[in-house]
Amino acid sequence: MKLRAPAKVNLSLRILGRRPDGFHELESLMLPVSLADEITVRTGIGQGVSVRCDDPSLPQDDSNLAAVAARQFHAHTGIRFTARIEIKKHIPSGAGLGGGSSDAAAVLVALDSLFETALGATELERIAANIGSDVPFFIRRVLAWSRGRGERIEPCAPPAGAHPLSLALFKPPFGVETPWAYRHWAASSELPGVNYAAQRWGGWEFVNDLERPVFAKFTLLPVMKSWLRAQPECRAALMSGSGSTMFAACETPAEAEALTARAREYLGASLWTAVAEGLL
Repeated sequence: MKLRAPAKVNLSLRILGRRPDGFHELESLMLPVSLADEITVRTGIGQGVSVRCDDPSLPQDDSNLAAVAARQFHAHTGIRFTARIEIKKHIPSGAGLGGGSSDAAAVLVALDSLFETALGATELERIAANIGSDVPFFIRRVLAWSRGRGERIEPCAPPAGAHPLSLALFKPPFGVETPWAYRHWAASSELPGVNYAAQRWGGWEFVNDLERPVFAKFTLLPVMKSWLRAQPECRAALMSGSGSTMFAACETPAEAEALTARAREYLGASLWTAVAEGLL
C-alpha cells in the first residue's frame, strides 16, 4: 500500500506551562500541507519490521518512527506480521514540519487498512500518542487544534472568510532538536529588535512561543524572519514548530514561487526551499 505523508506547519503555537509528567502543555493550530513524503508498506506472514529510506542520514533500524509505529500497532492489536516500509523523503528532517511523525502515522493508517481492523481515528490517535507528540495530528490530516502534550486533537473549520494559504518554506542547512527547544523555553528571553508579536492576515493568526529560545541560539532565523516580513509577497512569516523551517504566508502560489527565488539569491544556495498549499 502506498500513501502520502503530508508535512505540517504550526500557524500558532502557545506554551501554557510545564506539566507534572515533564512535557509542556500546548495549544497549537496545525495545518497539513501539500508537501509530502511517500510511504510504501508491504506486509507478510511472520514477525519483524524493516525500514528503507532514500535519505541515508535518517535511521533505517528499529529507532525509525515508522518502525516504532508498526510495533505499536502489533502491541495494540496482537496481530503478528512482517512489515517492509519504504520511505521516499521530500520533507527535511529537523525542520519543524513533522516529517517523521507523519511517516509514523501513515504506517498506522496503512496497517489499519491492510488488516481491516477498522480502529477509527480516535483509537489510532491513542496508539499514535505512544509514538510521539505530533503523531496523533497526522492520523486525520486536517486543520486541527493540538492540545495537552499534543495527544488531544480537535479538528476545526477555518476561521470565517479565511484566505487559502500558499506557503513558501525555507530551511537553512541545520536542524533544531525539539527537546532542546522546549527545555530552554522557560529561561529564554526576546532578542532586542526582533518582532515576536502575533501577526494577523486573511483571517488567520500566526504566533510561535518557541521562537524565543530558538532565535536566541540560531541567530540566522530571526534575520530570515525579518527579511521575509519585509518582502512584498509575504503576508506573515513564522517559524514552524521548533524549527528550523521558516514559512511565509502568501496570497497566491505565484507569489510564493517569486519569494522563494528571491530568498535563494539573498540567503544562499544552501537554503532548502519549497512551495506548498495548505490543505483545508
